[in-house]
Amino acid sequence: MPRARKQTRAGTSATGRRGGRAGGRAEARGSQGRRSEPSKSKPKRDASASVPPERSLRRPVARRSPGTRRRINAPSRARFRRVLIANRGEIAVRIIRTLRELDITSIALFSEPDRAALHVLLADEAYPIGPGPSRESYLDLERVIETAKRVRADAIHPGYGFFAENAAFARACGEAGIAFIGPLPATIASLGDKLAAREAARAAKVPLVPGSAGTVDSLEQAREAAKAIGYPLMLKAAAGGGGKGMRIVREAAGLAAAWELTRGEARSAFGDDRMYVERAIERPRHVEAQIVADAHGHVAFLGERECSVQRRHQKLLEETPSPAFDAKTRAAFGEAAIRIAREVGYLNAGTVEFILDERGTFYFLEVNTRLQVEHPVTEMVTGLDLVAEQVRIAEGAPLSFGDRPPAPRGWSMEARIVAEDPLRGFMPSVGRIERVRFPQGPGVRNDAGIYRGYAIPVFYDSLLSKLIIWGGDREQARRRLMRALDEFVLEGPHTNLGFHRWLASHPEFAAGNLSTRFIDEHFRPGALAAGRETSDVALLAAALHAREDRQRVTLPAANGGRRSPWRWAERRRPLGRTR
Repeated sequence: MPRARKQTRAGTSATGRRGGRAGGRAEARGSQGRRSEPSKSKPKRDASASVPPERSLRRPVARRSPGTRRRINAPSRARFRRVLIANRGEIAVRIIRTLRELDITSIALFSEPDRAALHVLLADEAYPIGPGPSRESYLDLERVIETAKRVRADAIHPGYGFFAENAAFARACGEAGIAFIGPLPATIASLGDKLAAREAARAAKVPLVPGSAGTVDSLEQAREAAKAIGYPLMLKAAAGGGGKGMRIVREAAGLAAAWELTRGEARSAFGDDRMYVERAIERPRHVEAQIVADAHGHVAFLGERECSVQRRHQKLLEETPSPAFDAKTRAAFGEAAIRIAREVGYLNAGTVEFILDERGTFYFLEVNTRLQVEHPVTEMVTGLDLVAEQVRIAEGAPLSFGDRPPAPRGWSMEARIVAEDPLRGFMPSVGRIERVRFPQGPGVRNDAGIYRGYAIPVFYDSLLSKLIIWGGDREQARRRLMRALDEFVLEGPHTNLGFHRWLASHPEFAAGNLSTRFIDEHFRPGALAAGRETSDVALLAAALHAREDRQRVTLPAANGGRRSPWRWAERRRPLGRTR
């Protein structure tokens, strides 16, 4: 449980911790118009000197001939002292923990519904950013930058989502003299356009799914492209991402309706309705490459991640390595990812995504210019801290391992625990966390943003926790995942814990026979229907809860409204009874 706060006269709360580091912690809890300044006990610094000018805006590199090693003009390393996290939930908690290990002050932002969120309670400093809707708080670019400047942040870590792949935000950080812990703005902009990313992959001689040469700007052009490519095909938004702005079309009769729906979705989600067409790969695997690149010419491939278990193009379980890869495929896969990174002059951590057909041939899909939700499985098998690597790179330092990344060891899986009801089509759920018990034991890690009593806001993503498992091989990791899921207790909102128990025990999953259609082909809500034993346990829990309510003692008011439990206990003691 989070520690209780001491209320101040100004209506704000502050909790002191680690007083030996720059004045400890100060949490601002005022209204938006009365945000508190950082603790006055901290030594004042010249704001103009808080970020070295050579680090404020890194310059892109000029193109070189293919195959040559690129080196970005790296700034001399200047250690960050204060990092603002422009995010919330479990990823903000994850970043805070690394910053604490690096002895860097962590600065959190919070919307009004997130006032008591775990990332706010754990950060060294926390500041209000606006009301619940993301557009008025976490996605308010001017307010986030203004807050970062006011609290004298040296750098901003965007996490994933929100501003993580927003070139305008990365550019605004540089213009404000604040380091952006991520790729260059120009790289984010170019790779955020799926057509530009395909051109980069083509230039790097990486296999591409057959598709249109450029955008298709009308239904007639889409029909012409379909004739050349053949059905089934995939309509995709040029600015798409996160599973949005894409739709499969299996026959010509469905093209017109799919065109209107996909284009409208792209316009609404991204403000960009440019479309292109690709051949649809039936029953593909979704496999991605984790890369990191510094400003000293090092680009490293840290292994692949299998992300094929998805619903509506949203990942639910990831693992590394992929059960579909052998050593030869892995080597070619890693080389392809590195060629793309060098082609665009990539800097910091990123993910190159591919799809794998049933013959084992991989095709370039896209580049995610950020830290992925599933990055912990890579950390488990390599022993690296990817957030720490991101910070090192942004400070101008080389990768911690130089030219030789650590060899992966063992197998890791990650189950995303979300507030969704699998019995109702994975419909989002909200509520208060009534009880939570995280699994423990050998090879078990929990990345969570919740605690008992926490109320889940309706405004944000449904991800509550990530259960990460390590084992010596895939079977040990799978069995350890089953054991951990059995230990996991989470009461309150509907969650997908039952779905993950079903998945981990499914014979096709155990055999590694995966595709992005796994859930469509194998999952039925009836598989999670409560049996007799489950019903009996639920009835017993309800009876015990009712009994506790009946036995709860309400203390009467006394002494002008003050209540004394000791006096009340004394009154209840029978006369003549001695202690």
